[in-house]
Amino acid sequence: MLYRLYQPGDFAALYAIEETCFQSPLRFPRAFMHELVASSDAATWIAEDQGQMTGFAIVEWSRSEDEAPAYIQTIEVSPEERQHGIGAELLRRLETSAQAARAESIWLHVDVGNSSAIHLYESHGYQYQGKEERYYARHRPALIYAKALILEP
Repeated sequence: MLYRLYQPGDFAALYAIEETCFQSPLRFPRAFMHELVASSDAATWIAEDQGQMTGFAIVEWSRSEDEAPAYIQTIEVSPEERQHGIGAELLRRLETSAQAARAESIWLHVDVGNSSAIHLYESHGYQYQGKEERYYARHRPALIYAKALILEP
């Protein structure tokens, strides 16, 4: 498996995974996804096997004087490629990118019913922070998880 940063020619394959993983109205709109992958305050990691994209993940960070959090927008793996450690490796790479951007913490929302994602986050040290009702489309609640990041001097 090859892990690398996003390149502009990756968008069609990336969005095809988005369409496979999330049905409307739960998926990101195409324009929003374009914004995310083009942002200078974000990193998009690609997983590919033999030239075929198998997953991707996006982290954003903000820069303010008070704090420097990073937010995981999404981690998506093609259904046929799940349970092979791809999501875990993408998560590790998001954390590395956030640390390189000097983020002090990283957080995310996860659908309350997505037990495999919740297990992934908990097994990587993310702590439950609360619940946000009606966060997702169709009024689905989200759990909030966060983790402190250790910055190298």
